[in-house]
Amino acid sequence: MIDSGLAHTLSTLGYVAVFVFIMIESLGVPFPGETILITASVLAGTSHTLNIAGVIVVAVCGAIIGDNIGFAVGWFGGYPLLRRYGKYIRLDEPKLKVGRYLFLRHGGKVVFFGRFVAVLRTYAAFLAGTNRMHWVHFVIANALGAICWATLWGVAAYFLGNEINRVGKPLQIGFLAAGVVAAVAGILFVRTHAKRLEATAEEVLPGPLEGFSQ
Repeated sequence: MIDSGLAHTLSTLGYVAVFVFIMIESLGVPFPGETILITASVLAGTSHTLNIAGVIVVAVCGAIIGDNIGFAVGWFGGYPLLRRYGKYIRLDEPKLKVGRYLFLRHGGKVVFFGRFVAVLRTYAAFLAGTNRMHWVHFVIANALGAICWATLWGVAAYFLGNEINRVGKPLQIGFLAAGVVAAVAGILFVRTHAKRLEATAEEVLPGPLEGFSQ
């Protein structure tokens, strides 16, 4: 988890590298955002070239800004694409409405806990925007998730130093496993209760979605 290449980047760019890497990962591009947070926190605790409070603050800012960009990309780009081409992958209006309904009900949980899961951390904001999650609800869940995530990993790496390699990997695997289990359970639930969910989504969101006509 402690990357020598990232350590060199941090020695050159410092907090800017932490901010940029995490922002890029958060807006929907696979990037070593969490790894640079851990590496920067270890350096803050061992070499004191960085301040742990500064590392956490810039990590939170990068996560929040990147996620909001990802949310906007999903809102203005992802949804129109699904609206236009979703039918080719069996995502018609009733299924899109189910996605909208699920994010209306559970979007906050997805955004908050997604910050701790590798794949969801990259795409949760984009999915939230695509499914038209209320922006204020997104911002609150996103900010809380970013603060908890950056603080947890930052403080742990700061105090554990290189020992984070020993305890951090099982934690990452645990978060990933929990995320996979939750995703699989969610997919199975949606498939098993598809018609009922479509009927419920229609009750909660009556009429055509934006861009659809009767």
